[in-house]
Order: sequence, then C-alpha cells, then structure tokens
Amino acid sequence: MGTFSKSLATVGGFIAGDAHVIDHVKHNARSEIFSAAPPPASVAAAMKALQIIEREPERRKQLWENTNYMQHEITTLGFDTGASASPVIPLVIGADMDAFRMTVRLEEEGVFVNPVVSPAVPDGRAMIRTSYMATHTREHLDRALSATEKVGRELGVI
Repeated sequence: MGTFSKSLATVGGFIAGDAHVIDHVKHNARSEIFSAAPPPASVAAAMKALQIIEREPERRKQLWENTNYMQHEITTLGFDTGASASPVIPLVIGADMDAFRMTVRLEEEGVFVNPVVSPAVPDGRAMIRTSYMATHTREHLDRALSATEKVGRELGVI
C-alpha cells in the first residue's frame, strides 16, 4: 500500500495484492470503512505524476541529492531525525508545545513545516515534519537550514 499525498502531489492512496487480501482490508480496516473512492482529479494528478517520474528519472536523482544533503546538514546541526530514510525528514523536538512554537517560528522565518504531536507520536517525542522536493534549489535548502538552526537555538532544541 502507499500514499499519494507525500510522493504524488495529491490525496488518497492505494493497495495492491491478492483479491482476498484486498477484500479483507476493504471490510476490516477502519480507515477503509470510512473512506470513499478518490476524486477523479486526484486520480488524474497521481497518474500524471507517475508519467513524469517515468519520463524524467533525473528528478528522482535530484530528490535524493537534496534529501541526503539535508539529512547530513540537519544532523550536523544537532537535530534528532530518528530513523528517517525518506525525503520526509522529522526533527524530534520533544514536548508538543515546543513543536508548535517551533512550527510558528519557522513559518515566521519563511519555512513551512508540519508539527506531529501526541497521540500521533509518543508523549515527549513531538516532531516537526520537513519535506523536500527535486525542485528545491541549494539556495532554498540553505535558507531553510539557516532558519532551522536559528529557531532551534532560539528555542533550545539544539
């Protein structure tokens, strides 16, 4: 199974498997029971994104260059990124309110991030989710790093 929201620029997701597995998921998974089919526009967006991925493999290469650069730089600054192995790199902050404060401060500095707080994560492991794209330039990444370092030091996270 997979999501369209992180990698294919839309909402929804998919599951592939044997018919009996899919049937079981359809009738037993709470998230499936209370969901509906994705809207046609979301399906079209996912299909177009897949076409771009196949047609332009250099984008995946650039995405991983950006991801590896940010992972290295963020951990060098002293942030805990957990066991991240994707272009979505978490910054473990600690208390829920600290994650909210850091999210607001980063937005004020021009950096968009998402807080993830309890009960989505264990108490004391609130985090900020950072996400990277192939189209981010080194200038974009360095600007985000500078702001993240500034706010991280300001709030005592690093």
